[in-house]
Amino acid sequence: MARPDIGPEDLGRGDLPSAGERMKFPWWLVLVQGIAGVVIGLLLVTQPSLTILTLVVFLGVYWLIGGVVDLVSIFVDHTNWGWRLFTAVLGILAGLVIVRNPLWAGIAVPSTLVWFLGIIGVIVGGVRIIRALTGAGWGEGILGALSIVLGIILLARPLLSLGILVYLAGFWAIVGGLAAIVGAFWLRGNPRPMIGPAG
Repeated sequence: MARPDIGPEDLGRGDLPSAGERMKFPWWLVLVQGIAGVVIGLLLVTQPSLTILTLVVFLGVYWLIGGVVDLVSIFVDHTNWGWRLFTAVLGILAGLVIVRNPLWAGIAVPSTLVWFLGIIGVIVGGVRIIRALTGAGWGEGILGALSIVLGIILLARPLLSLGILVYLAGFWAIVGGLAAIVGAFWLRGNPRPMIGPAG
């Protein structure tokens, strides 16, 4: 925000913050992120169904609000209005479906994610095998075969895979959250200066 008591003639005097001015990294933001990761991870491990349902409802509300914001923004800025109208309508409809049918969405949205991951696994595996056959080596081929097998497992047993993925995500969130908490206290004890925003 511009200060009214400073004019162009004051530039270069040295009392204004420069673009290279240093500030401390906010360690507490990393701490909050770590605590949130541990809490969500524990909830995913101890109460997976309820946690997924809650996260899916939050996703629905997010899509609904995002769709409304996109729709309103069309009247403010007319660039790319067609795509923004499309994403606004899609976000509003998806958000309404999820918010109105949370139990159905609690199964459909994660299952769709598992299907998507399975399809991606098969495609990536096929590409890796093709690369192995064109000279990338045996390692690439082995990784490709493994990716295809895991993709097929995801596609063949989506609900079982979803259960396993939820627990893996929970453990991953706990480990990542604990690492962030340790990192936050390390940052607090060893503040590292970072370059502030220019301007």
